Amino acid sequence: MMPLSRWLRSVGVFLLPAPCWVPRERSLGLLRCPSLVRGCPVLGAWHGARCWCQAWTEEPRALYSSLTMNGDQKSDSYAQAEQDFIQHFSQIVKVLTEDGMGHPETGDAIARLKEVLEYNVTGGKYNRGLTVLTAFRELVEPSEQDAESLGRALTVGWCVELLQAFFLVSDDIIDSSLTRRGQICWYQKPGIGLDAVNDALLLEACVYRLLKLCCRQQPYYLNLLELFLQTSYQTEIGQTLDLITAPKGNVDLGRFTEKRYKSIVKYKTAFYSFYLPVAASMYMAGIDGEKEHASAKKILLQMGEFFQIQDDYLDLFGDPSVTGKIGTDIQDNKCSWLVVQCLQRASPGQRQLLQENYGQKEPEKVARVKALYEELDLPAVFAQYEEHSYARLMGLIEQCASPLPQAVFQGLARKIYKRKK
Repeated sequence: MMPLSRWLRSVGVFLLPAPCWVPRERSLGLLRCPSLVRGCPVLGAWHGARCWCQAWTEEPRALYSSLTMNGDQKSDSYAQAEQDFIQHFSQIVKVLTEDGMGHPETGDAIARLKEVLEYNVTGGKYNRGLTVLTAFRELVEPSEQDAESLGRALTVGWCVELLQAFFLVSDDIIDSSLTRRGQICWYQKPGIGLDAVNDALLLEACVYRLLKLCCRQQPYYLNLLELFLQTSYQTEIGQTLDLITAPKGNVDLGRFTEKRYKSIVKYKTAFYSFYLPVAASMYMAGIDGEKEHASAKKILLQMGEFFQIQDDYLDLFGDPSVTGKIGTDIQDNKCSWLVVQCLQRASPGQRQLLQENYGQKEPEKVARVKALYEELDLPAVFAQYEEHSYARLMGLIEQCASPLPQAVFQGLARKIYKRKK
């Protein structure tokens, strides 16, 4: 007897992208007419599933074609993957909002969700989301990469970007930030304010809606759920460490140790920015062994620390027109890499100057702290750190990557090396 799930696939009632069985123009009588099927729950579900299937498979087909051509041209392939990834966002928004826009009870809320998605999820570098796709392509044999699997990798990549958006909207409120990705922060927009807290929660909820819709029938679904939930918890623990280390209105330079800094970075940044996207692609490729994940985590957490130190440097010394944000680490009393390095080098007089000016909003006090950093030659210290750490990271990849392809990690490392935003 044919299993129910297989029978549903054969007639098209299935929510996962599968180009080989999506029904087109068959002799289906009244099923061709949406107005006739809405009155019947079973037929209505069939028609809805058919529409979902078409929405989720048209773009993966094009993606499959673009990603499998010009295989020797890695840079062109990555640029094409980035383009396809960005274009896929319209399908993400459609899937999350289209059916609910006209709902008599929740339509207004879904319209708000659409606005939240379009303002907060795009405009970044997309490194995290794209990593899911590029790592998946490195880990899976080309013969096993089809439009369906690549389409799921795209969607899981956007799940990572949605999680990132949830964190950023929340973080901007906590830090009283002004700009993000070249525009004013969401909560700063007129009429938004602290309603942005609920908007952030909507973004997080969308992660799990998408995972259910595109991966529920896959053997790795539970692993992905646990990975996203665990990563969210780790990131929120990191945010907690960040907040309790530097409470507003209480500047305690004794808290700013290298040990505490590394803990904050590991939990607040490294897990979700580097381990999450690679681990997700590993699970999707059928790699779920503890040894392989431990090796990947060792490399990727180190990479995350490297990335966050760059971020701390760019917060003060980067060009806001390039980074897309105005840094506020000094004003916010943050335990940043720069202040930790300053404390390791400062004379008693310089430490006193730092104590009097750090964590203050006045522009002249911020300028004094920056001048102190420059007096201690911290830009040169950072340049030396970046070179040394990159070399150490590439060595770690050679040592620990096996049996995973080194290219998975090398590509990520090269992408962030010497970055300006």
